[in-house]
Amino acid sequence: MPRQCKCPKCGAELETPLGCGSCGVLFSPAPSPGPFEVFGLAPAFEVDARALKQRLLKLSRLLHPDYYAAGDDATRATAERNTALLNESYDVLADPVQRADWLVRSLGGPSESEQRGMPKAFLVEVLEWNETLEAARESQPSSPPRAALVQLDATLRAQRDDTLKTLGALLTPLPPRAAPALAEARAQLNALRYLEKTLADIEALSVEQASTR
Repeated sequence: MPRQCKCPKCGAELETPLGCGSCGVLFSPAPSPGPFEVFGLAPAFEVDARALKQRLLKLSRLLHPDYYAAGDDATRATAERNTALLNESYDVLADPVQRADWLVRSLGGPSESEQRGMPKAFLVEVLEWNETLEAARESQPSSPPRAALVQLDATLRAQRDDTLKTLGALLTPLPPRAAPALAEARAQLNALRYLEKTLADIEALSVEQASTR
């Protein structure tokens, strides 16, 4: 683990830079550690979801403010801050899109605002999806254009799975800092965000149709 690996109070190995599981002392590392460091994990695209959840529960017991209710104001504030950071870090690591986004940025790759482009082949498909969505919006519930959303939903979910696999291949093993693969990964991330937005639009139209029955 980066930073200090042993507790300065008792000398035990630290599982997180936020506190010591052996003596219970809390730390306020500055600057704030990244999500992988918070969980004591090496940065990687692949994360064991079950092991991550178990680690969250274990670290939550160490950092939760309830365990420091009898402490002074500073200790309680540190517990609250560290618990919030733990939960934020879990949200990043548990979501492959957020996790990949963090990895790309941490390795010096372009941010979403710096690179908005998507794979060229993807752009052609986007035009077709938009036409299907627009036709559905302008049609009555239970009409053929609305029924076409079912197939589009299945197509986009499969496309999302394929895009995640491509993204994983670009980030496994992690490329060197500022490597060209990071720009390719950003393009895949942009595509994933568009896919998720379109899936959300389809869901909204489906809910609308169900409510009018």
